[in-house]
Amino acid sequence: PSYTFVTTALAFVMHGATPVFADIRSDTLNIDETKINSLISDKTRAIVVVHYAGVACEMDSIMAIAEQNNLWVIEDNAHGLYGQYKNRMLGTIGHLATQSFHETKNISCGEGGALVINDSQFVERAEVIREKGTNRAKFFRGEVDKYSWIDKGSSYVMSDLLAAYLTAQLLQVEFIQQQRKIIWHNYYKGLDLWARKLGVRLPIIQGELKQAYHMFYLIMPDASMRDRFLAYLNRNGIRAVFHYIPLHGSLMGLERASFYNECPVSEALSNRIVRLPFFLDLDFDQQNIIIKKIMLFGK
Repeated sequence: PSYTFVTTALAFVMHGATPVFADIRSDTLNIDETKINSLISDKTRAIVVVHYAGVACEMDSIMAIAEQNNLWVIEDNAHGLYGQYKNRMLGTIGHLATQSFHETKNISCGEGGALVINDSQFVERAEVIREKGTNRAKFFRGEVDKYSWIDKGSSYVMSDLLAAYLTAQLLQVEFIQQQRKIIWHNYYKGLDLWARKLGVRLPIIQGELKQAYHMFYLIMPDASMRDRFLAYLNRNGIRAVFHYIPLHGSLMGLERASFYNECPVSEALSNRIVRLPFFLDLDFDQQNIIIKKIMLFGK
């Protein structure tokens, strides 16, 4: 999808691949699965999906397209840890998935991430890449009598300090997710009537999906109202922001993508989105103040 953070594309550009950007759906802001087939060529190797805001892409259709075209599916699941698609955990559906433990994520250790491998054929090479391009892991298991440099690799292992911090977060995951769920639903219930009156759209969650409660956003009727709304919130001490600038029209996107592919939905929604404050320690009183201030906008 063009509507994602730069690292989704950069991971491939850094290794010589050429991204082809797809537009997003207007309801979930996820990659539009109906646009994928028209972008596939004989050079295509993978479909990369982003579960925006922790809400699942339409994975049955995407996996079927991949199978028909002999392609890999990689889930960028930075937003989606503990979200589900038809009772399957996000990050476990594609052949590979990436997780982020950046400070902005539900489960965090400041910086760091994980590679989820759902196809066993990738395990051995991933192990080598993690071990700086050596087969040291095989040596430690006694499978070879010495280890050597055999492939590309780097230093991807998380430090013990960050790993300890992350472990403590993971042990509290039920509490963290429950609190975020409460915050998300407080916003939805508190702003529903106001949003209907002003033509503001709240997040759309399909019935069979279980979201990860990563963020709460508003889609304003137009860019002008979005800018006025952000200025109003900031004047009132409420830190609200927009989100991604579509990659297809960026300097690097124009230079490194295979061709300029129009993504009108990405452009329209990126100009209208507002992300509200959303963090674990946002208590009921603080959130109530935010909701009451928002409800005064437009009166």
